[in-house]
Amino acid sequence: MKDSFGREITYLRVSVTQRCNLNCVYCGKSDCAKKETELSPDTIEKLVRAFAKCGINKIRITGGEPLVRSDICEIAGRIRTVEGVETLALTTNGVYLAQYARELKSAGLDSVNISLDSTDGSTYRHLTGADVLKKVLEGIDAAERAGISPVKINTVLMKGVNSDGADDLVNLAKDRRIDVRFIELMPFSDNGEDSSLIVTGDEILREFPFLKPVESEESTAKYYSAEGFKGRVGLISPITHKFCSSCNRIRLLSDGRVKPCLGYETAYDILQFIDDENKLLEEVKNIILKKPAGHSFGNENAGHGLNRTGG
Repeated sequence: MKDSFGREITYLRVSVTQRCNLNCVYCGKSDCAKKETELSPDTIEKLVRAFAKCGINKIRITGGEPLVRSDICEIAGRIRTVEGVETLALTTNGVYLAQYARELKSAGLDSVNISLDSTDGSTYRHLTGADVLKKVLEGIDAAERAGISPVKINTVLMKGVNSDGADDLVNLAKDRRIDVRFIELMPFSDNGEDSSLIVTGDEILREFPFLKPVESEESTAKYYSAEGFKGRVGLISPITHKFCSSCNRIRLLSDGRVKPCLGYETAYDILQFIDDENKLLEEVKNIILKKPAGHSFGNENAGHGLNRTGG
């Protein structure tokens, strides 16, 4: 299905929780939902089924941190059985990934994005409030062993905080078949509102001039590689190079509301239609049509209260 601007909407991000086991410095304080209001696996499946009937074929499970849910593998399995779903992905901070990787793969998980903003233990601890870098690195290894592919690293660089560790992160793409993606800091917190902290995609390219563009089907990330690299380096630049004109995604929040754009506060309650499939489908179509032309980061209508793991 196409929105009112002619974009074909095929990608649904499903936030299964707003809880998280880390306390990242760039993460907004979320008040979206508490544990007791999180959607059940059965409800998630019903809603995904409705979206699939409206043309959605890619699902990404996000949070909060989705792996804090003990039923996460059931959720993944239910989503993967929905007719029309061709790709199932997961975004996680990786802390619990080692214990779930094989089961998630068996449930039908295709790919995983892992948030990792530093390979230095003390810097990682400062950024996340937890001394769990070893567990995250073990999670990356476990995902590769389980056959989850591709494995992607999501990194937010901040000047004077972790920007001096960019070399080590780039080297992950050199030595392993991993995509390392640098995402510009977005205004989801006080740190995100400080534009002086932003490391832009253009600045990264100037820092690593040996990186050359490679073709990719993705609309949000521009990919680069170099001779001898096994993986790729991706640049996601929502602040300096908006890609809204080609955006194909909407978001289901963990309390059953739907946001047609991450960069707006506006969300629509669809749980009231859960027992009436015709009305549910009609509402999903209406929400897709209401997707705005572009995000409003930096404006008063900008979307706050969602952490980056779920972004």
